[in-house]
Amino acid sequence: MLKQYRLSDYRFRLILWVVALAILGILIIGSADADFQKKQIYGLILGVAAMVLVSLFDYTWVLNFHWLIYLLSTVLLGLVLLVGVERNGATRWINIGFQFQPSDVAKILLILFFAKFFEVHEDEISKFRMIVLSLLLIGVQLLLIYKEPDLSTTITVAGVFCVLIFVSGLSYRIVFGVLAVLVPVAVIFVSVLIQPEQQGGGNYQLKRVYAWLRPDEYPDEARQQQNSIKAIGSGQLYGKGLNNDDVGSVKNGNFISEPQTDFIFAVAGEELGFLGCCIIVLLEFLIALECLLIGRRAKVLSGTLIGCGMSALVFFQTFINISVTTGLIPNTGITLPFVSYGLTSLVSFCIGIGLVLNVGLQTRKY
Repeated sequence: MLKQYRLSDYRFRLILWVVALAILGILIIGSADADFQKKQIYGLILGVAAMVLVSLFDYTWVLNFHWLIYLLSTVLLGLVLLVGVERNGATRWINIGFQFQPSDVAKILLILFFAKFFEVHEDEISKFRMIVLSLLLIGVQLLLIYKEPDLSTTITVAGVFCVLIFVSGLSYRIVFGVLAVLVPVAVIFVSVLIQPEQQGGGNYQLKRVYAWLRPDEYPDEARQQQNSIKAIGSGQLYGKGLNNDDVGSVKNGNFISEPQTDFIFAVAGEELGFLGCCIIVLLEFLIALECLLIGRRAKVLSGTLIGCGMSALVFFQTFINISVTTGLIPNTGITLPFVSYGLTSLVSFCIGIGLVLNVGLQTRKY
């Protein structure tokens, strides 16, 4: 369970990137809504402690319990639908004296499960039976997350799964075959959506898509995203400064709801400007890159998958969050890793990084 490791193998720079980004996030959260800042500080302390502790546990020992890990993920997501707390029309939280979001925990648990599952079945990963079984296993989790409803997390987890099964050695013929079917279907679907006579009806997710395509026709649904774009643009190069009292500030005028979570990047753009946004993107990129590099040198496939899985998770979640706030994709709520307010998200990501650090302590020696 615990091993003796060499201090020289410890990836301190990965911890540095995480802590630097989290501290920057705390500063921005304090500017967005000071009431949440102190909690996020406690979350960072807890997260770093968990990261260091987890990094000392042998990940290969942890993966021996991969079916229990899958069961735990399923139970947590199932409990959300049974006894979850509803907020803003979505049921994503469980209250056990404090609220936490199981889907954030499930992201890390599923990376662990499939890291071991694909390692055990590495030689048959491209067989039809194994592909179907893998899709059924991830399908149960995706359905539970989607039912909350949480479309953004569903997309993120699906993307991470695709990366994991590809890195596991899935045949290129299968990959290109799937793309040959999905790309034309996607083109046809988008073509139908953009037709002027199409309407969102009562489906709020479709309304968000149409609000993104035709914001003038759906002002209520498009307002949040349009205000976010204005906030980012108003920051120009250097921004207006943290905790500013500019009367023309989009954030100060309360034109952005939940600025400390899903739209934290809009606050960063307005108050830190283009340069501040570039620093955030750079730190997210360095964290994802470091996880990928550690995974490449792992001694076994499961270690490679943990590193690549965490890299993909940071990348996809960052891409979706920033794309929403800048208007590149329709509005769908998801936190910006290590920056947005959310103790479950922050601690879960730190635990995931701790696992990657342990992979780095057990890399192949050249």
